[in-house]
Amino acid sequence: MSEVSKLTIQVICPCCQARLTVDPERGAVLHHEPPPKVETVTDLRAAVEELKGEAGRREARFKESMEAEKDKGKLLDRKFKELLKKAKDEPVARPTRDIDLD
Repeated sequence: MSEVSKLTIQVICPCCQARLTVDPERGAVLHHEPPPKVETVTDLRAAVEELKGEAGRREARFKESMEAEKDKGKLLDRKFKELLKKAKDEPVARPTRDIDLD
């Protein structure tokens, strides 16, 4: 075996923070060590309070979107009435046909 094949490179994955042992000659991963697990919840009561707060924020955003939809309907109705009035006021003009140009 050559000296290069005995060398390996250890790399930390930027996405998952896992440690990879790579053979540079073959370009293959020889060993994979998963990243150490990090505790996401240290205090259960704080996590429950945070979830309750998220529920309130979710409800507020839902109410805002409901109001926006109600206003959207009124706006579209007003635009429709304006365009209908404009269409009634303007005379109907026949489109020019190719045969009329002769």
